[in-house]
Amino acid sequence: MIKKLQRKFIMITMGSLLLVMLLLMGTINGINLYQMQQRLNGAIAILSQNQGKFPKFEKKEPPKGGSRSDFEMNEETQFATRYFVVRIGEAGDIMEIDTSHIAISSEAAMDYATQVLSSGKESGYLDNYKYSLVWSSDGYMLIFVFCKEQIATVTKFLFNSCAVAVITFILMFLMVSVFSRRAIKPIIENAEKQKQFITDAGHEIKTPIAIISANADVLELTGGSSEWITSIRNQISRLDKLVKNLLMLSRMEEDNLKLVLTDMNLSRTVEEIAGSFQPVAEMQDKKFQLDIQPGLMFHGDENSIQQLVSTLVDNAMKYSNEGGIVGVTLSAARKGVKLEVYNTVFELDTKNLDKLFDRFYRADASRARETGGYGIGLSIAKSIVEAHHGKIGAKSDDGRSIIFTVIL
Repeated sequence: MIKKLQRKFIMITMGSLLLVMLLLMGTINGINLYQMQQRLNGAIAILSQNQGKFPKFEKKEPPKGGSRSDFEMNEETQFATRYFVVRIGEAGDIMEIDTSHIAISSEAAMDYATQVLSSGKESGYLDNYKYSLVWSSDGYMLIFVFCKEQIATVTKFLFNSCAVAVITFILMFLMVSVFSRRAIKPIIENAEKQKQFITDAGHEIKTPIAIISANADVLELTGGSSEWITSIRNQISRLDKLVKNLLMLSRMEEDNLKLVLTDMNLSRTVEEIAGSFQPVAEMQDKKFQLDIQPGLMFHGDENSIQQLVSTLVDNAMKYSNEGGIVGVTLSAARKGVKLEVYNTVFELDTKNLDKLFDRFYRADASRARETGGYGIGLSIAKSIVEAHHGKIGAKSDDGRSIIFTVIL
């Protein structure tokens, strides 16, 4: 249980950290990409406003790239920005190509313009250029701004930030793994005390149980059998079974239960254990159904599996309604075998089905007292399933029946 708790603590901590890092990385790189696009759009806007050329720079009122852009022209903009312009007539024919501000041939510029015109897009990226189709006084202009360095800078920043994030995540994982046990130390101490209490109490209770049982034998020998002695023996049996179940559940939760794993015929085991409840069902006027797929093999602890089947079927018998139906189904599943135990009920609270596996939880306390339930049988069943690395769950579709499903 401690190892599971530690793993869950690490998973929650690292999952939260990963979510924060992804949000932070996405925000930073998104802003960086947005600013790059704004700078390029601002440069294109200034060029489109001045017929494909940068205007003369004035410090008092430097040209801006539109009202929504934070791009502002400076002394070096016209020299640092590499671009070319293709003028297009209203009929769609290429009229003029200006490549004086970039090292590219007119043929290559015409080829870029042809690709853009054939694509039907008015703006976007093509190779290492950001382009935009804008209206001019005598037709259209295709403005191409060289942005290889800007894209490389954004890409490099993305790579470096991801590398830093990965290294940070690994370091945090190592630190959390090392210090996680210290973080859950109070829970570990509480669990250890609880386990020790159950073990000590179990051993201490065995002594008075043995004395009471011996006294009952003496009373029966001296005074003869009576309903009071029979009641004492029944309560001794219940108490002894409760103590044994608590000790076994404690060992299972601490992974101290020694499982003897062997290859077993699961179909035969389930049929034998479940079939033993057939006479009980007939006495209680309940319909008992068995649907066991033959020849299903399983590698596990046979005694634990027998107890699992017995616990689930016994639970179904106890809490099924009078004249109801109890069914046991065993079939092959995609990754193993599936055991289903079904029973009808008069009424069921479908909101608390997950709590049925909690220790000492009973959906109907008055009904549990009538049947002699302890509220730990399903907890033991869940521990057995988890010890075999399986899954167990309960569902009810109509509130009039319940199905316990075990995947092994």
